[in-house]
Amino acid sequence: MAVLFKLFLLSCFVTSATSSLATTSPTNAKPKRLVTKLIHHNSIYSPYYNPKDTIAGRARHAIDSSKARFDYIWKKIQGISLDTDDVRSGVIAESRRTGFLANISIGSPPVPQLLVMDTGSSLSWTQCRPCTPCFFQALPIFNPPKSSTYRLVPCDSPNCNRQVPGIICRAPRCGFELRYGDGTTVSGFVSTEKITFETSDEGITSVPNLVFGCGTNVVNNLGTLGGQTSGLLGLGAEVISMANQLGSKFSYCFGSIWDPHYIHNQLIFGEGAKTEGITTFLDIIGSFYYVRLESISVGEKMLDISPQVFELYEDGTRGVIIDSGATLTYLPKAAFDPLKDEVLSLMNGIVKFIGTQHSSPCFKGLIDRDLVGFPVVTFNFANGVDLALDVKSFFYMAGPNAFCMAMAPTTEANLTIIGVMAQQSYNIAYNLAQSSISIQRIDCALLE
Repeated sequence: MAVLFKLFLLSCFVTSATSSLATTSPTNAKPKRLVTKLIHHNSIYSPYYNPKDTIAGRARHAIDSSKARFDYIWKKIQGISLDTDDVRSGVIAESRRTGFLANISIGSPPVPQLLVMDTGSSLSWTQCRPCTPCFFQALPIFNPPKSSTYRLVPCDSPNCNRQVPGIICRAPRCGFELRYGDGTTVSGFVSTEKITFETSDEGITSVPNLVFGCGTNVVNNLGTLGGQTSGLLGLGAEVISMANQLGSKFSYCFGSIWDPHYIHNQLIFGEGAKTEGITTFLDIIGSFYYVRLESISVGEKMLDISPQVFELYEDGTRGVIIDSGATLTYLPKAAFDPLKDEVLSLMNGIVKFIGTQHSSPCFKGLIDRDLVGFPVVTFNFANGVDLALDVKSFFYMAGPNAFCMAMAPTTEANLTIIGVMAQQSYNIAYNLAQSSISIQRIDCALLE
């Protein structure tokens, strides 16, 4: 499967790049819409897709990777607030088993890369030659001397923004060093390069002089990087992130993460990012995006949860983060317990309670068959913006005849993290310049 995927991916990039770049006119130099296809790890197009994986196995991966993601975010927030070395943490552990992969091309001529999308990190990077040591990646490792548009960033450049965690000066060149929660470290040099994206009309367009990290020294302790992935696409809030460099607007749309054949997941940058509908407030602390959650309702019933449970603290240690890395959603116990109790009450006499996973209730049965008519669970944000979770966003199949609530309680932190499952079938659009976010329910295919 990995070999077939490699051939497929290379043929898509190389054919598109060689044919479309030749016909791209100067009038397209500043595209209104830059589109990147997203590949979820459960997809048949993912290099990590395992056709022999079971329902229980996929559920276990989602739980384990979500827990690792929560731990990473919590440690990074503590690092920001405590000003410790933990601030240099990077992408989540077990990146092979969770989240979305984005395909872009770097350099002149363009070299295809497959990067892990992360709204919680700012500096984008890819592995570069000469790397010592290099982690294995089936796609070509980017070789700067072979690109006519590659440039190193000097320490005195505004692009060497040392206020961004991980950016350092290795005089006379600007460098970076990132540490992962699993012990992996990545270091190298901050550079600028031409990066090629798809466009909304199925062509491609290149944007010059984008800042990214060239990783030349990767200590990959637990093997969580590599295979097909080449690095990280940083969509965090700091000035050096790809989101800020491409116009301070971006949007993403996820369909069902459990459907391996779904092909319409996508990420859009710039003015073409779909930001329709009413917006709610977006608070930015460090690399993370916080939203103002006011209440949670089940059907017409608003749960008895104090608004203070979701209150944002200035250091980010409390509040509500919307995240692209965690599969599950995490709630403080003061919010989780009322939600769990309401679900147990509604399930009484309908399906059999069979225990818990990650402290969340599980039941015997099938979501499609046994939850017809189950009320919608709604996260109610400031300014009247709602995120409504149907049964396939609120529950996941944990086995052939068992399903569980896709929420987990937090005990060590009063922090809420809204994960990917809760965002399914929504277009989430960020406007960093206006500190706003829109949440619109839509079939992602319509955005194409």
